[in-house]
Amino acid sequence: MDLKKTERIIHQLLVQISDDPNSKILKETPRRVSQMYKESFSGYDKDAVAVMKTFPNESNSSLVVVEDIDYYSYCEHHLVPFFGKVHIGYVPNKKLAGLSKFGKVVEIFSKRLQMQERMTKQIADIIESTLQPKGVIVVVEGIHLCMVMRGIKKINSKTTTTETRGVFAKRGSRVKEDFYYILSQKIKRK
Repeated sequence: MDLKKTERIIHQLLVQISDDPNSKILKETPRRVSQMYKESFSGYDKDAVAVMKTFPNESNSSLVVVEDIDYYSYCEHHLVPFFGKVHIGYVPNKKLAGLSKFGKVVEIFSKRLQMQERMTKQIADIIESTLQPKGVIVVVEGIHLCMVMRGIKKINSKTTTTETRGVFAKRGSRVKEDFYYILSQKIKRK
C-alpha cells in the first residue's frame, strides 16, 4: 500500500465531506487513517496456506474445537467494519495443526475487504486443503456496522454463517452435534 497516495486520497475525502483537512484537529487524520488501512488490509500480503504448517497426527481422531477467535474486517460493499467471533471444529485424519494457526488464518482472511459468507468458506477451504481432515466445520458470528449504523439500523442484529465438510456435512452427524454442544456450553459458562 502506498501510504502517501492513501494520505492524499483521505485528504481529498475530507475536502468532499466539507471539512477543513488543514485544521489543527484534522491535519494528522490522513496519516492516521492511512496507517490504519495498512494494518486493516494486511491480509492481502499473507499466504494462509503457508501459515497452516502441519505436523503428523499421532493417531488422534477426536474432535478438536477452537472457539471464540475474535476478528475485525471491512464490508466490501460499504467499507465499514464488521466483527465477531469464529468457531472452528475439525476431526484430524493424518495431520494436526498448532492451535494458534487457526487464529492466524482467521486474521489473514479478515484483514481484507470481505463478505462474511466468503470468509467462512475461505477458512474452511484452507483447513480442508492443508490438513485433509475427516471433516471441518466453521461458524462465524458477525455484527455488521453497515446494518447497525446505516440503512435499516438494527442495532441488535447478528449474522451467523456456517460451512461444513466431510463428517460434519452428513445428516444426523454425531460429531456435528458434539461441536454444537461444546459451543452451547460456552454460552452457559458466560
